[in-house]
Amino acid sequence: MPTLSKALAAWGTPGFDAVLKEEVRQLGVEGLPLQEGLAQGSYTSGDNLQVSVIGAVETAHAIKAKAGLFYTSILPGCACEGDPTPMSDLPEYCEVSIVIDKGSGEARIELLQDFSSSPPGA
Repeated sequence: MPTLSKALAAWGTPGFDAVLKEEVRQLGVEGLPLQEGLAQGSYTSGDNLQVSVIGAVETAHAIKAKAGLFYTSILPGCACEGDPTPMSDLPEYCEVSIVIDKGSGEARIELLQDFSSSPPGA
């Protein structure tokens, strides 16, 4: 389970969103449900990961946040000789729930299934 101790320490300050974005971005492909959120491609490349904090609230035991993740995936061709289908980067977007335990800083990050689709307005 990842620890987002810097975001926890920044809670209630004007810098919270920026700190949370950076800590989540640093989790990368290994720490985020990017593969599960794919809508366009077959594999997440993890390239160009951008985090947008949609909202956050405090409860008695946790900081609960909702974030949008913008990233890219690939849809590889068959890699056969003469294959006219090149690999290309495809835009991906999903939303996640982030729950940070106020005692330990440990975070549970889960894909919000209703929002794994193309970016808003696409």
